[in-house]
Amino acid sequence: MTGTPPTKPSINGAALLDEVEAFHRRFNVFPTEAAYVAVALWDAHAHLIDAFDGTARLAFLSPEPGSGKSRALEIVETLTPNASITVNASANALFRLVEATEGMPTLLFDEIDTVFGPKAGGNEEVRGFLNSGYRRGGNSLRCVGDGSNQNAGWFSSFCAVAMAGLGSLPDTILTRSVIIRMRKRAPNEKVEPYRRRTHERQGHALRDRLAKWADTVREAVAEAWPEMPEGVSDRPADVWEPLLAVADAAGGHWPERARVACLELVHAAQEGDEASLGVRLLTDLRDKVFCGADRMPTAAIIEGLLRMDDGPWGDLDEKPVNARILARLLGQYVTPNNKPIKPRGIRTPSGFPKGYYAEDLADAWKRYCPPPPEKSATSATSATPQVNGGESVADNATSIRHTPAETATQPTLTG
Repeated sequence: MTGTPPTKPSINGAALLDEVEAFHRRFNVFPTEAAYVAVALWDAHAHLIDAFDGTARLAFLSPEPGSGKSRALEIVETLTPNASITVNASANALFRLVEATEGMPTLLFDEIDTVFGPKAGGNEEVRGFLNSGYRRGGNSLRCVGDGSNQNAGWFSSFCAVAMAGLGSLPDTILTRSVIIRMRKRAPNEKVEPYRRRTHERQGHALRDRLAKWADTVREAVAEAWPEMPEGVSDRPADVWEPLLAVADAAGGHWPERARVACLELVHAAQEGDEASLGVRLLTDLRDKVFCGADRMPTAAIIEGLLRMDDGPWGDLDEKPVNARILARLLGQYVTPNNKPIKPRGIRTPSGFPKGYYAEDLADAWKRYCPPPPEKSATSATSATPQVNGGESVADNATSIRHTPAETATQPTLTG
């Protein structure tokens, strides 16, 4: 007896993306839920890049080493097609990689700060490769041939690129990127140790399933015009269009999660380049300025920093630390709620000056600073800078906490 052959069950794209996200969660600690969503969508978009007019760069950046950036690239490598990891490469080598690879490569550029960092020079040709390859049709004119027998030839640069590095990147690359600001893992944040000989096969199995799913949605994705969240337009819309198209093709909860992640990451205003100086500032604030106080006016913080004979704060680019420099350095770190650290109003008996709260700094102190030194009460007091009338900065800040007017309107904050 013959009949209609059974229909092959379609691949559940939403469930597959759930598995991709779960695979990342085993080995990566990303700073937000939005980051997990964006990275899973980026992995999938790399399998569909031939259906898009553009591709988002993915940038894992952090102010300090040891924040999980390279591990994030390793996991991306197992999940994306024709993945090639490099630490340093010339522009000519990158152009030839794109041309030589059968199928578009996924370029994973680790230690990108060695290319664009303050000691690396301009590297304008590599920057040109990364910028031009963001759009389909991006290419560069190069000489090809042997010896004097040279001819001009066009080389394509259009491919998926993920990067990892310290500090920041040139603005022309940042605006083409989904930026994941990585952080050191807190003591309570655990991940599974990654063993390439075991886990790479698991990632490749997911990669192959992503490729099969991509084949089933490629035509629909190529014709898609995903709806952007309100307020996302121009370059950010170009960056997120392929990721939202992937989310819409997957269905389930992914279209909604993708748009929430899009808004969060597009509106994130975090940047910072002075990594080691930032950790020095955090440590000095914790151990020599706040000294247990739960809040402190900016003026008192600056006075405390400038009184440190062994500190760099009196000569930063030939000028002493001021409120603007302090805000810039602290703004590259985030509060426990994952918002950039910013000055806030502090109610005092004499006014409402701007300052900083220990609760906002607590997460950065935990992640980036070495364990605090053990001090006696006498040494802690002697290390604390003095303000008006012989009163210490820490005592002054603590007295703010106990003013009757404030305790009637606000809960007590703890450091």
